[in-house]
Amino acid sequence: MKNQHKIILFDGVCNLCNGAIQFIIKHDSKDVFRYAALQSDIGKKLVGERNIHTQKIDSIILIEPGIVYYDKSDAALQIGKSLNGYGTISSILYWIPSNLRNIVYDFIARNRYKWYGKKEQCMIPTPELRSKFLD
Repeated sequence: MKNQHKIILFDGVCNLCNGAIQFIIKHDSKDVFRYAALQSDIGKKLVGERNIHTQKIDSIILIEPGIVYYDKSDAALQIGKSLNGYGTISSILYWIPSNLRNIVYDFIARNRYKWYGKKEQCMIPTPELRSKFLD
């Protein structure tokens, strides 16, 4: 894939994840990111190419151009670094060891459906946002 955008893979049926994607789109003034649901064909292909086990990581993955990827709290903080107004806080939170950050991340991820609910199908982007989503 010759795309120079960073790709965010997310749980397309999770209300929390869909809300996070809407937030990211709103604050991505430099047009850094493209998006795909983990459940989509392109999401499955990208995960497979990187040997990512979605049994362990099933909520958010950030793919940099090439083969490099981040998951869990590292993905969230890397995304935050690229958003207007969130780079500093993301950099500060990076000082917390990832194993501690991921305890919180995993707790939220495990309970996200219970707390925020779940959709029957993946989000369908509006026509004006369609170009930001990979097919």
